[in-house]
Formats: sequence, C-alpha cells, structure tokens
Amino acid sequence: MSGAGKAYFGRRYMLSASHRLHTDALTAEQNRAAYGKCNNPHGHGHNYIVEVLVGGPVDPATGMVINLMDLDRTVNAKILERFDHRDLNGDALFATQVPTTENLCRAIYGLLQGGLPAGQLESVRVEETENNFFEYNGA
Repeated sequence: MSGAGKAYFGRRYMLSASHRLHTDALTAEQNRAAYGKCNNPHGHGHNYIVEVLVGGPVDPATGMVINLMDLDRTVNAKILERFDHRDLNGDALFATQVPTTENLCRAIYGLLQGGLPAGQLESVRVEETENNFFEYNGA
C-alpha cells in the first residue's frame, strides 16, 4: 500500500477538576453577571473529557501515526498528573488568566505541542458537560 498523505489518530482521556470563574478585573457584580453560578466562591467541578488529535504520516514499520501507549504516557505525564483531581485556580498556568474551559483547552494544547513522541498535534477538544465543548488547534 502506498500513500504519503497524512493520517489522524484521536484518543480520549478523562479528568476531574474544579475551578472558579472569577477575575479581579471585574467587580463582584460583574463577575456574577459574566460567570453566573460558575462564580461560586467555593468553586465547582467537572468530569472533563479531553480529546487529543495527532496527525502525520503512517510509519511503514508499525502502521501507526503514533503509538497509543506512547501517547498515553505523554498525556498522563503532562496533563493528567497535573490537572486530574486538582483545583485549576491553583495551577501556575492560571495565575494570570481565568481557568475557563477555553483556557484549559489552550493550556493542554500548549503543554502537548512539540512534546509528542511522533506525529504532530492537530487539535485538543475538551468536553465540559454533555452540552459544552471547546476545541483549540493552535491557529
């Protein structure tokens, strides 16, 4: 079989984390108006689903874009160990930005970009609830 085109491999991960959506740039009333119940002073949590999409040529020896065990090790070390069962507000990445899921998605992309054992990171998608999801592709 020939073909030097690009193939894609996607993998899903789960993590549980809490956050409070709040910024000192807004008044208490403005924070409540912007973030609603997500501005609860005690925070709230989500069971996030994180999807990582990797693209690249199919390795002729293995038949894979990326070995899923290698991807699992990388995501576990860079993402899950850092964020799972944590308060996102306490992470250094969110010291100067609100830990919205948009910003979490961008942070995950940044932590994985250039650090994969094979292939190229195409996008990161984070599902916050059954109705809300966020996607970032670095563009």
